[in-house]
Amino acid sequence: MTNRNNRIVGPVLRNLIRQISYLYERDIITALVSSGSAIAGKEVLGECSATDKTARRQIYTSVGQPRLMRHYYSMFHDIGMRCAQVLATKRDFAPGEYRDNMTNCYEVLINEGIIPIANEDDTVSLTDSMFSDNDELASLVAELIGADMLILLTDIDGLFTGHPDDENSELIRHVTVDQDVEKYVQKSRKAEGEGRGGMESKLRIAKAAANLGIPTYIANGKEENTIIDIVEGRNPGTLVTKN
Repeated sequence: MTNRNNRIVGPVLRNLIRQISYLYERDIITALVSSGSAIAGKEVLGECSATDKTARRQIYTSVGQPRLMRHYYSMFHDIGMRCAQVLATKRDFAPGEYRDNMTNCYEVLINEGIIPIANEDDTVSLTDSMFSDNDELASLVAELIGADMLILLTDIDGLFTGHPDDENSELIRHVTVDQDVEKYVQKSRKAEGEGRGGMESKLRIAKAAANLGIPTYIANGKEENTIIDIVEGRNPGTLVTKN
């Protein structure tokens, strides 16, 4: 969603929505899990005076969340579709009335042809009840709604045998949950406001989801037709399955 200057890139969002619209016309409904609220807030505010890390996150996400949703609302509206924001904390996925309510929320939105856009409710999440990142949230949503597949988008093509920029590195097309491929994961450092996930997280979450019977893809979200290619049986990235 962002460029090297840590700013949200409109064409990437529009391409994402175009693909969701294409699938929608074919009766394939997408639930979108989106980060970006903290960055959207930081774009508006720049630096803020709060020194506490949690307070800074709350400030940036509180300001950025409506701005991010305005982007999504306008883009979906332009192609005649509707979207809705669904904010969640970890307690919403624990067994009980919160989970039942969350399940019902997704069901009624999807039945009405409304695209749910999920994100963590960063403004109220406490440290011990935060998702590790939006990859974890995506896997919980996929399990909650009984998704046929989970697609984790990133800015590289998938899991490689070395650094993605190394000409000798090869894209690993298929991984099973019992394969030891963690040794190939490249570490990266993230600036404030960026998503907390990375390839290490994506691989861990992909294996957990695949173990529940949800085939999971790790693929490049900046390519033109990544989602459509995956749904139509082509694999432009790394597929993780149970066996």
